[in-house]
Amino acid sequence: MSKSDIEIAREADMKPITEIGAKLNMPAEALMQYGPTKAKVSFDYLESIKKNKDGKLILVTAISPTPAGEGKTTTTVGLGDGLNRIGKKAMICLREPSLGPCFGMKGGAAGGGYAQVVPMEDINLHFTGDFHAITSAHNLLSALIDNHIYWGNELGIDARRVSWRRVLDMNDRALRDTITSLGGVANGFPRQTGFDITVASEIMAIFCLADGLADLQRRLGDIVIAYTRDREPIYARDVKADGPMTVLLKDALMPNFVQTLENNPAFIHGGPFANIAHGCNSVSATKTALKLADYVVTEAGFGADLGAEKFFDIKCRKAGLNPEAVVIVATVRALKMHGGVAKDALGDENVDALKKGCANLGRHISNVKKFGVPAVVAINRFIKDSEAELAAIQEFAKSQGVEAVICEHWGKGSEGTEELANKVVGLIDSGEAKFKPLYDDKLPLFEKIDTICKEIYGASGAIADKKVRDQLKQWEEAGYGELPVCMAKTQYSFSTDPNLRGAPSDHAVPVREVRLSAGAGFIVAICGEIMTMPGLPRVPSANSIRLDDAGMIEGLF
Repeated sequence: MSKSDIEIAREADMKPITEIGAKLNMPAEALMQYGPTKAKVSFDYLESIKKNKDGKLILVTAISPTPAGEGKTTTTVGLGDGLNRIGKKAMICLREPSLGPCFGMKGGAAGGGYAQVVPMEDINLHFTGDFHAITSAHNLLSALIDNHIYWGNELGIDARRVSWRRVLDMNDRALRDTITSLGGVANGFPRQTGFDITVASEIMAIFCLADGLADLQRRLGDIVIAYTRDREPIYARDVKADGPMTVLLKDALMPNFVQTLENNPAFIHGGPFANIAHGCNSVSATKTALKLADYVVTEAGFGADLGAEKFFDIKCRKAGLNPEAVVIVATVRALKMHGGVAKDALGDENVDALKKGCANLGRHISNVKKFGVPAVVAINRFIKDSEAELAAIQEFAKSQGVEAVICEHWGKGSEGTEELANKVVGLIDSGEAKFKPLYDDKLPLFEKIDTICKEIYGASGAIADKKVRDQLKQWEEAGYGELPVCMAKTQYSFSTDPNLRGAPSDHAVPVREVRLSAGAGFIVAICGEIMTMPGLPRVPSANSIRLDDAGMIEGLF
């Protein structure tokens, strides 16, 4: 019987974090340690390396996710280890896991098998407290809004038009819609509101896009929290919230520094969801890594239609990043599921279904090419994959003008990604990369949404009622027309129907609501039935998480 992820992680020979930093010529005093194996990198040190030459940026993305799993984070870790194995100075940049999925259905996000970041238990649980700081800063703003209304409402906030909700880093459907301030005069003015999950907070997006403390405070102040009766916007700075929120986030903004099982350096910092936010780790961590290493491997959440599109059109556009290679992760199992195979039959060879499911991979390959960045496919191999199935993926990829490399990092660590690492270096050395975003800043907002729907989702276009279109026009008139758009959509399909797998075409994408994230610097388009506060499944992962007799955590994965 193979060992579980947590058992493998527990057996890791972790080095002192200062020793890992020394690999990047990082002095011990640059690290603010949280115990012997994790640390934050100080602001003084971040400032001191800004003139260093930038390394090469590599994005790991994937096909549309299925319950069969793809292993994108595992591949990111494996590729980082593989690059170090072939003699390159490389590090990885990941998002921090949310407690919601850890205790829900998805599990943690620290990789798996012999391609993990450690300490796994710490990373998947409270880590260095960043998410608690973000939750506290968000809810401080909520409290200040209601307090301002209670003490006379000098700004004339229309309580019916308070757009700022509360957050919690847990899946809790009971809090999606709530009434606050019940109980009489002493408790304020009752109003309808609700909770989102912390990773959907605009503060999480701001945290991940901010370039330093001054930029963080400016962005926090720009958050639109409510409107007056005359529909004039009220900003977070108007209730004097930007200063104290920055104070709460001050230490959190420093990138978190840890290591892989093979003692290679890793940043894990920030964690917006990719189906309801922009799905990338922090700009601060990515830019710092590029100053420290020759190759930086990062990932973007879910499939390339969500994570990669937002990585390119939001993060790279706004942070001035130039990715030079993309790795698209696929599995035999997931492609068979896209080809119509039921989950309980995925262990049986079915080359025909796999070939049908390859349409999903093909769509993602063509989408990535639209951004001018060369790609390679990483086949995350499972034990029951047949040679015929693996060969079919490689043949399909070749027909699309890319290579597909079989990877076995889950069981073999860096040995299983050595070939992939060499292919990625070759892609970068070819000089093919000519990155460009999908759409121009000056395109009208609805046309940006429509362009993504047509070009990336294969749709006939976006549809929205007059209220949504009028709202977008109002924001354009208010000066927000050049912002990029962040699509909030199911991760399971190119359509808004999570059950429509493969590569559906000519479907309409209904935009039921749009939200302004003025601080983060994008417009959120909510499509279909996407939820900003997930619920727990019938049997949540929490049911299996416990302490054993020795006080060790069991059940995390």
